[in-house]
Amino acid sequence: MREKIAKKLRQRKRKILNHLDKRSLPEHPGPMLHPGNIHYEMADRNRGIAYGGMGTMQLLVKQLGLDEAINRHLHLFRLHNPYFESDHILNIAYNILCNGQCLEDPVA
Repeated sequence: MREKIAKKLRQRKRKILNHLDKRSLPEHPGPMLHPGNIHYEMADRNRGIAYGGMGTMQLLVKQLGLDEAINRHLHLFRLHNPYFESDHILNIAYNILCNGQCLEDPVA
């Protein structure tokens, strides 16, 4: 009976290690949240979204190097592929700045 349990534990451990194998993941050079090419336009008849300043916030984070500082000083994940610590922390901060309105919020 003990051998059967030990075998099952070895199989589970091997499966987890294979899942975490760095070679099996695609390479991504950096965090997923990056500002890209952000520009703002004014229209006569159309209105933009209420949280249009989020692009500016992301540019500010990039200019200050906040994302790099988070990744340098906070170590949560064993693998950083595809997400980095800054992706998760900034996602929470941006969600708060947008009044926490996302698909997971309960409908009021």
